[in-house]
Amino acid sequence: MSIARILQCTAFIGARQIAAGTLEHVALSVKAALGEHPGLSALVFDDATGRQIDLDLRGTDDDVVQRLVLHPFVHRVATKKEHEPRGPGRPKLGVVAREVTLLPRHWEWLSRQPGGASVALRKLVDEARRTHGSRDRMRQAQEATYHFMSAMVGNEPGYEEAARALFAKDRPRFDELVAKWPTDVSAYVARLAEAAFPTVGGA
Repeated sequence: MSIARILQCTAFIGARQIAAGTLEHVALSVKAALGEHPGLSALVFDDATGRQIDLDLRGTDDDVVQRLVLHPFVHRVATKKEHEPRGPGRPKLGVVAREVTLLPRHWEWLSRQPGGASVALRKLVDEARRTHGSRDRMRQAQEATYHFMSAMVGNEPGYEEAARALFAKDRPRFDELVAKWPTDVSAYVARLAEAAFPTVGGA
């Protein structure tokens, strides 16, 4: 299946959300909307990173879909997915060989671990993911929210203060400021920021 049929994104014309879903669906929806209103322009955002995706909407719908396969953004995500572990199974199905540069003392320590360096490194990575997973998700949500805010609401009242509240993890203040922005934009910001703040009782 094409990555463009998996990636989730959202499109806006001005402050109004006009489409959400897979990149292929959103691209065709934007093309149709701009065909009806050629004087307008649209912005498309990756739901995972909050970054803007530039699309070439010339030609027929088939032309647009064919270009998505070669789109740099799609290519980067496809490459990343190919390198992600695919779960349990024979090593060749999920293990990717890459160069790791360490100091001699690190290699010496790894060589003494049960199973050797590769097994020890996998255990260390898994432990770090368990220990810091929540913090990493929070950071990624903060960055995605900030990327979108920078592109869409940089001139809105309260933008700078909202950005400070986002990174200060001050959710009440952040929510208060974001609520004053256009409805669709405010709702999307809230969606991106869902994991950007500590949960009740969390870190």
